Amino acid sequence: MADAQQQLPPAEKIWQVHIRLNEVFGHLSGHPRRDPMRELISTMLSHRTTHANEEKAYFQMLEKFPTWEEVINAPVDELTEALAPAEFPGAKALNIQKALKIIQVDHPDYNLDFLREMEVETAMDWLMALPGVGLKTATLVLLFNFHKPVFPVDTHVHRISQRVGLIGAKVTHEKAHQILLDLLPKDALVLYNLHRHMLKHGQKICTWRAPKCEVCVLQNLCNYYAEVRSKGIDQ
Repeated sequence: MADAQQQLPPAEKIWQVHIRLNEVFGHLSGHPRRDPMRELISTMLSHRTTHANEEKAYFQMLEKFPTWEEVINAPVDELTEALAPAEFPGAKALNIQKALKIIQVDHPDYNLDFLREMEVETAMDWLMALPGVGLKTATLVLLFNFHKPVFPVDTHVHRISQRVGLIGAKVTHEKAHQILLDLLPKDALVLYNLHRHMLKHGQKICTWRAPKCEVCVLQNLCNYYAEVRSKGIDQ
């Protein structure tokens, strides 16, 4: 028989996920981890790239081209070489240069603080109009730097949400963003903590390969665990 917790409606279940992960990982203040331009460019570099290689690519770029103007004017092959630790460095080099040129037109100081005063939808549209900036990058910048009530869905958030049963098996990352956001209070600090905690839980416990179900605090909420357990192939 399925656990009563596993049968909770999605809105109640996701709140339980928030409470339990908050207890495990601790409440975070939501203080920005890096300035908006750093967040934007680093997240553009992060696509299909490990955090370590994202960081390496970012700092190699700035070591060779210390200002955003120098990045814009860099020969594409040299910028690509600097970004080599990231996946698809050539495409990312072109997108970064194009995005910086657009920002430079109205904001030559490369200060993105104007996004703070924008409505969420307007700010999202502005960011996503930049080459190489998708939904995940835009939501990360707006949540992490400007405390906008959005919910970034990365690979860890998506995987946990599917396994626990918050979204269906065929729901894309893009659709998951709105589905999960609709289940949650429009409180940026709650959204920030849940995103950060789900990411960490996905890295440490609910991994893609061989998830550590036996020590997971979401065990009795989780559809995946119930199905695995019922088949006698419990981790």
